[in-house]
Amino acid sequence: MPYVDGFLVAVPKANIEKYKTMARRAGEIWKEYGALAFVECAADDVPYGELTSFPRAVQAKDDETVIFSWIVYSSRAERDAINAKVMADPRLEGDMKDMPFDGKRMIYGGFDTIVEL
Repeated sequence: MPYVDGFLVAVPKANIEKYKTMARRAGEIWKEYGALAFVECAADDVPYGELTSFPRAVQAKDDETVIFSWIVYSSRAERDAINAKVMADPRLEGDMKDMPFDGKRMIYGGFDTIVEL
């Protein structure tokens, strides 16, 4: 079954176009190195929960929106190899230094697929 990296970030609404440009460029590079899918989604129906919620998880401010994204790989080993290549790729250097969001509030992790229909 596939392996998935998941991400959750709060992006200032004023930076959405810059974020989309960065995401397209990054996605093309991830796919070039073998990722099966690269998906970026902007919050549409994500209420602020009393205890937990997507906005609370990333401490989203009123002028920010939540982005939920994931990258799909054929396996954990493929993910590790692809990510090593991506992180060494000089085409992403500028984006990594000038991210259009607060990276300290990004939530991310790798997941084994347990059900796929």
